[in-house]
Order: sequence, then structure tokens, then C-alpha cells
Amino acid sequence: MFSLPLRDNALLRPLEIWHAEEFAAHMDRAREHIRPWVGVKFVTDDVDGARATLRRYAERQAADGARIYGIWLDGVLVGGVMFVDFDSVSGSCEIGCWLEPAAEGHGLVTEACRTLLEWAFTSRGVHRAEWHCRADNGRSSAVAKRLGMTLEGVRREYWPYGGTRYDKEMWAVLAPEWRAHRQ
Repeated sequence: MFSLPLRDNALLRPLEIWHAEEFAAHMDRAREHIRPWVGVKFVTDDVDGARATLRRYAERQAADGARIYGIWLDGVLVGGVMFVDFDSVSGSCEIGCWLEPAAEGHGLVTEACRTLLEWAFTSRGVHRAEWHCRADNGRSSAVAKRLGMTLEGVRREYWPYGGTRYDKEMWAVLAPEWRAHRQ
């Protein structure tokens, strides 16, 4: 298994089925914080749910699709990043993230997303990478901006949560823009 350093005390590693108990414990710390911002199927309530989520990603990765990676800070799983969608045939992907409150403000998500994008653009030849978030999630929009993405549009009242419908922003960066941005 690989492990990539993000900072002195932070690592990015594949998040696999055998991490289910650790992922469930992390979800206990993160659940209410991330629930408004991530997909309903992602937020799990127990070890079986965590295992099912990780299994879905493992199956999709085996088919050259979505992938999920954890961020460990001081040896503790505190969040992660993923290819929500990955389509090598069309040359496009969507990345996403989540983080528990104690790990915010360290640049971990931005650095981890850079790692995913670099791999997608240089190793896999992806042409377009997308980022979707609720329009009122300023922290998420800020990550997209730091990654050199352009806001391409807003889907009005697209995101249902808690009886209210929220606007959804769609950001993207193209391979030539990525190469220019990283220099």
C-alpha cells in the first residue's frame, strides 16, 4: 500500500474495506459536521454502513471508476478525498472531499486534491476535472478556487437537505489550465 505525505504529520492513503472500523469511528466524529455538504449515501451510522460505503468505492475502482483516499493526521483518520466519478473513456472526473472539524484549516484537503488532480491529468490523461458543492459552502468553493478551477454554473435549488433546496455550484479545470496553474 502506498502512503503519500501531505504535511509533516499528515498522510494520504487508499481508504479500503479493511479500514471500516476506523472509518466508522471517524464518521462518529465527522457525521453531523459533514452531513449538510456530502451525499446522503456517504454518511454512515455504523461499521456495517462504513464497510458498505468502502465496498462501493472498491468495486467502482476495480472497474476503473470512482476511488476513495483517507487523510491521516498524526495517525488518525480525519477525512479524505475521492474521485466521485472517474471516466477515462470520456476523459473526465469529479473530485470531492470531507473533513472532520479538528482537521480543518491545515490545507490538507487542497493538497490531497492537488495530488488526485495531478495523477488524473498526468498519469491517466484526463482532460476535465469537476468539483460540485452547495453554493453556500464557502470552504468548498475556496478549495476549488485554490485548485485553479473556474465556476461554470449554478444549478438552482438542486441540493435537497433538511426540507430546503440549495443551489449547487459546478466548478471545473481543464488539463491545459491545470498545467498552467501548477507552474
